[in-house]
Amino acid sequence: MRSQIIGSGFVTGENLVTNDQLAQIMDTSDAWIRERSGVETRYYVEQGTSTSDLGVGAAKKALADAGVAKEEVDYIVFATMTPDHYFPGCGGILQDKLGIGHVPALDIRQQCTGFIYGLQVADALLKAGEARTLLLVGAEVHSGFMPWTAWDFLFGRGGEPPSEAEKAVVTSFRDRTVLFGDAAGAVVLRASDGERGLLGFQLYSDGANFKDLYVPGLGFAHRPLVDEKQVREWRHVPEMNGRAVFKMAVSRMPQAVRDLCAKQHMTVGDIDLLIAHQANLRINEAVQKALGLPDDRVYNNIQKYGNTTAATIPIALDECRKSGRIRPGQLVCFVGLGAGFHWGAALMRA
Repeated sequence: MRSQIIGSGFVTGENLVTNDQLAQIMDTSDAWIRERSGVETRYYVEQGTSTSDLGVGAAKKALADAGVAKEEVDYIVFATMTPDHYFPGCGGILQDKLGIGHVPALDIRQQCTGFIYGLQVADALLKAGEARTLLLVGAEVHSGFMPWTAWDFLFGRGGEPPSEAEKAVVTSFRDRTVLFGDAAGAVVLRASDGERGLLGFQLYSDGANFKDLYVPGLGFAHRPLVDEKQVREWRHVPEMNGRAVFKMAVSRMPQAVRDLCAKQHMTVGDIDLLIAHQANLRINEAVQKALGLPDDRVYNNIQKYGNTTAATIPIALDECRKSGRIRPGQLVCFVGLGAGFHWGAALMRA
């Protein structure tokens, strides 16, 4: 028995923002952003659109694609690092907004590897018989982290441009803020007999260097949880040691793929399509090179959406399923690394 993805779908924030638009509120350029990350555009939500709202949109598309009624869903797993509220998590909120019955709703926090971890949880639940039709959602609204207020100006709807002082502050965070977008992806899974479906996982965690990518404020390591000093010092914005994260990703992600292939008695050369977490195109190019995979066996879409954390892999999967990049019988590998640090890979026979 294997757990199969029988439907997928995704949505983005309502507003497409180009690199040239970002260059109006910080000292950057289209060339600077593309060279360092590969990102060309990203989407941001309207004020008031939440992570659970995006999750609902993606879930509806995935259910429609699967031909499954919402009443058939008996378990929800929701992966996000940007929940609507500190608590509760988004799973129960999504359940209510979708109008699903009182089914279990599990929230997980593995950041950029949230979807891969979610697949392992889903696979275990389905194989144990605890779920028959499982909805897995990865969704993020990163725009709440952004250190600017000139949203109407950014969206080209008028409004006041940032002052020189405000622009200087925003520029100080440009290494991170240009990367992220708002989006959600979802899949529907069921267990079925046969060889198609999820084959296995190889996951890891190492918290020793968590400060290389984390939010230093807004946590219960502080009392109170938040205060004026934290906000004034921008400690609600993620801090990132870009060099350390890059070095970690380009070594640990390929090794996770090799380890998983070995565990499944396969080789990297057996992989028909690699879908990596879309954090940075330069990372993914280095991973591809380390694995020795040709361009036609690797899929990237960070150029269009930026880094959408738990949503990147399900978005890419949906595009590949619906464009014919994934065909029945092909071996698909998912791989990612995210804050924590958590990393790993999954194999699926399409």
